[in-house]
Amino acid sequence: MKSVAELHAIKDKMKNEVVLREGAGEIRVVVSMGTSGIASGAREILNAFVEEVFNNNLAHKVSVTQTGAFEGNGHEPAVEIFENGKDKVTYVNMTADKVKEVVAKHLAGGEIIEEYTVEKA
Repeated sequence: MKSVAELHAIKDKMKNEVVLREGAGEIRVVVSMGTSGIASGAREILNAFVEEVFNNNLAHKVSVTQTGAFEGNGHEPAVEIFENGKDKVTYVNMTADKVKEVVAKHLAGGEIIEEYTVEKA
């Protein structure tokens, strides 16, 4: 049985994850959760983005959501990033390591990783 303190810690962690998924930040990360996306690991990618955004203290400006299939079809798991006043960026063939790099370089640093985009796939 977990202690009250452990239960409160779990509650706080989950609350932060829900805020990330529902928040309205200046940057929106949308993970394609169509059937083929899920089959190729999109759920893990969604969870990795939530965790990395939280761990990098970006929850104030980044929200992480999901949608059905989009133009990354054939290159799943795929992710679209929307930033106010900028063109949409679509990352494809995502992995947990790529998520860490996208969060560090693109979401935190503003640098698009061209080699992971749909145009380079």
